[in-house]
Amino acid sequence: MELNDAIAQDAQHGRRPGAKRVVNEARILAAAEEIFAEAGYVAASMAAIAERAGLPKANLHYYFGTKEQLYRRLLDTIADGWQETMDLFTADSDPAEAFRLYVADKIEFSRRRPRASKIFANEMLHGAPHFLAATQGRVRERFQRHCDVIDSWVRQGKIAPVDPHHLFFVLWASTQHYADFDVQVRAVLGHDRGGEGRFEDAARYLENLFMDGLRPKAI
Repeated sequence: MELNDAIAQDAQHGRRPGAKRVVNEARILAAAEEIFAEAGYVAASMAAIAERAGLPKANLHYYFGTKEQLYRRLLDTIADGWQETMDLFTADSDPAEAFRLYVADKIEFSRRRPRASKIFANEMLHGAPHFLAATQGRVRERFQRHCDVIDSWVRQGKIAPVDPHHLFFVLWASTQHYADFDVQVRAVLGHDRGGEGRFEDAARYLENLFMDGLRPKAI
C-alpha cells in the first residue's frame, strides 16, 4: 500500500469530506510525514511540504492554516490509527484473538508508516508539547476504557493477573521498535532475515510471547 493510501485511510477521523479534499489532504499529510521525519518539527517548513506534495503553497494553507495545525493533524492520524486498533479490546472479545490482532495491526502500522512512528517518538522525547496540549484528555479516557476491559478479563479468569497499563506500555514498545529502530533490526538480522519477512516474524513471536505470559495458570 502506498503511503498516500495508508494516510488517507488513517486520516478520516470519522469524517466524510469530498473526494478531492481526501486526496489533497492525503498528499499533504504524506509529504508532511516525510518532511517532519527528515527535518524535525522546528526545521520543517510549509514550503518544503508543499513542494514535496506537488501543490502550491497557497493550497497547503487552504487545508492547514499553519505548520502547527498540520503537525497536530498528522499526530492525530498516528494516534487515532493506534487507538482504533485498541478498540479490538471489548468486554465480549476473545482475549487471545484480540491480542493476536492487536499485535499484528501494530506491527503492520510499523511496516506501512515507519516515519510516523518515529515522528511520534520524537514528539514524546521532546515532552510532547503539541500532542498533549490537544489530545491528552481524549487519549487518556480511551486508554483507561481499554485498561478496564483487561481488568475485567483478569477478574473473569480469562487471562493471568496483569497490570493493564504496563502491559500496553510493553506492547507499544515492542511493536513500535520495528519502526523506530528499523536500521538496528535490519543490521542485526542481516540479509537473510532482514527483509520484509521480519515483520511477519516479529508479529508471530510477539503474539506467542504475550499470550504465553497471559494464559491463565492451572490451579
